Amino acid sequence: MTRIFEKVLIATDGSEKNRPAVQKALEIARQCGSTLLVVYVIDETAFTSGQPEVLPEDIYPRLQEEGEQAVLRVKQMAGGIPVETRVLTGKPAHAITGLAARAGVDLIVVGSLGKTGLARLVLGSVAESVVRTAGCAVLVVKS
Repeated sequence: MTRIFEKVLIATDGSEKNRPAVQKALEIARQCGSTLLVVYVIDETAFTSGQPEVLPEDIYPRLQEEGEQAVLRVKQMAGGIPVETRVLTGKPAHAITGLAARAGVDLIVVGSLGKTGLARLVLGSVAESVVRTAGCAVLVVKS
């Protein structure tokens, strides 16, 4: 029997706003017998858009630790679901879709803040970029 989704990727930022997306990804993985790939992306624009002398030297290790804690929390919530974790650095949407393609992901689950109006048009969002560029199905879960 073929599973609907062999591998499900959940992108997490570790926030409470992201919890509904995490819970939905866990539910889908449980029901489909999927492997869960949990990813946290350290946004590289935090390093390239500011003045280098303004950033504390230890910011990257702190962000790395934050990412490790975020993926660990999801792994602990997974119970018996097979889980792989990754902490990446890059542009979030690009890193998520690139990893999904390399790992053979069937479904990407991302959270959305539900931005509307001018802010959404000007700034865009990670979820919108993932939907536009992913090579697999994407589920956007409203917070």
